[in-house]
Amino acid sequence: MNTAPVPTPPRVQWPSLAVALLIMVGGTLYPPLMADTAGKADHNLAMALFWAMSAGFVRGVGFVPRAWAWRVLFSGWACATALLLAAVLKLQH
Repeated sequence: MNTAPVPTPPRVQWPSLAVALLIMVGGTLYPPLMADTAGKADHNLAMALFWAMSAGFVRGVGFVPRAWAWRVLFSGWACATALLLAAVLKLQH
């Protein structure tokens, strides 16, 4: 007889999902958000924003990867860290 506890299903994480949706809509409606002062694409800023958006969507819908590395890269904390990195990069211009 199996007496292992049944894991609870993951739930939607609204803060992470909201961040992902805001980045998606903001980048779609205002692409200069990801540009530097000269109007050229800021690839570091875009990378940080897309990492935050990806982590936000993955964690936001309640998916938790099994592999440790993916779990770290797509966690709610990774979303917040990438968003903070994007803010720092944007403020440097």
